[in-house]
Amino acid sequence: MNLYKLAMARAEAGRPVTAGIVGAGKFGTMFLTEARATKGLHVVAVADLDIAHARQQLKMACWPAAQFSAGSFDGAVAGGTTFLTDDAAAMIADPRIEVIVEATGNPATGIELCQLAIAHGKHVIMVNVEADALAGPLLARKATAAGVIYSLAWGDQPALICEQVDWARACGFNVVAAGKGTRYHPSYHASTPETLWEILDKYLVIKDRASINPKMFNSFIDGSKSGIEMTAVCNATGLAAQGDGLSFPAASRFELADVCKPQTAGGVLQRAGVTEVVSSVDRHEQDVPHHLSMGTFVVFEADKDNDYARRCFREYNMLQDKSGHYAALYRPIHMIGLELGISVLSVALRGEATGAPHCFNSDVVATAKRDLKAGEILDGEGGYCVWGRQMPAAASLSGGHLPLGLAHDLPLQRDIAAGEALRWSDVRLDEADATLQFRRDMEDEFAPSLSPSV
Repeated sequence: MNLYKLAMARAEAGRPVTAGIVGAGKFGTMFLTEARATKGLHVVAVADLDIAHARQQLKMACWPAAQFSAGSFDGAVAGGTTFLTDDAAAMIADPRIEVIVEATGNPATGIELCQLAIAHGKHVIMVNVEADALAGPLLARKATAAGVIYSLAWGDQPALICEQVDWARACGFNVVAAGKGTRYHPSYHASTPETLWEILDKYLVIKDRASINPKMFNSFIDGSKSGIEMTAVCNATGLAAQGDGLSFPAASRFELADVCKPQTAGGVLQRAGVTEVVSSVDRHEQDVPHHLSMGTFVVFEADKDNDYARRCFREYNMLQDKSGHYAALYRPIHMIGLELGISVLSVALRGEATGAPHCFNSDVVATAKRDLKAGEILDGEGGYCVWGRQMPAAASLSGGHLPLGLAHDLPLQRDIAAGEALRWSDVRLDEADATLQFRRDMEDEFAPSLSPSV
């Protein structure tokens, strides 16, 4: 409860926390609009390949032009303003910047820039959950070895879920399930950047469609982002991926404890201690009342012999299941980049990540959206060819499955049926690719510690 106090102390000392952000997309812009108003925080630079676009985003975020008029890093530091640059490497190398926010959404770029930031002694806030799902455990391990902090992004759902898991465990409860809500139907796995609007408009109205990347937003629709985010949660908390992946049961916020409990207790989970995502629509695409499409949750239980705790659940109106053995806590919304300052200040002032991977429990594998033909070129997350299915890491590695984060610009070597999980052998790989090599290094480092899949 002391971040604001610590930030004010830095402000009063004339030493605000200094940050640089890579990527002025939706998430980055949401962060920037609040960062300008956060005392004790100075965004020294914004790096984006399209400076004109970044300038327009800052105007949209209500920044006065004078605030981002600095002509250099020196000018930004001296004047308390912000420098716009297309040279992310130069920004990362500047010794006056303490924290780097990686918000590009491109896994290869994220892995490259994160390594560069670690080499320069910078803390990293990995907004780029795609990079985290592909190789976060190794990035975090390298950051720790270098004496810096690698952190998930507060405001994005994975970090919020990690905090709820931490809360439950710190209270002495057993975590049964943790996850989020989304709008899901099995047919959405076939969604493309052209068809996403008819689904997205039903629950997230974006008036300026040109302001977002439809391919990125389609990954929320087709199920990929759910698999990516729950993989980040598993690897940061030690929870497990279910053997069949996410089942996306329809559930209201008041049904979480009844639905997200083990099948042996009448729920949908293969076992306790896993991630799950609940849908705001049922299998007939009818809206679920009191749904949790933008929220997060944790389902927990007291020790088996702790009848008194269950009595307290009842007395204090916890959201119990019908048996009274399980209860849920939920957060109805997440504010994405508007809350990211929590992570930036936490790593700089407390030396504490807002969630970080420490194991390799879960993976996201590329799965065919439709029948694919040999010779087709995969177009990655949110595209026309594949979606990302969550899978236990042990099962992914033993099956030789292709991670979603690498399923881009790769030619297929054989026909693939719709719904089939792709394998490394199905594509022609560029063995010189640095991202591929980093992923393989992570597999080599973490494979010996993998537990059998659920």
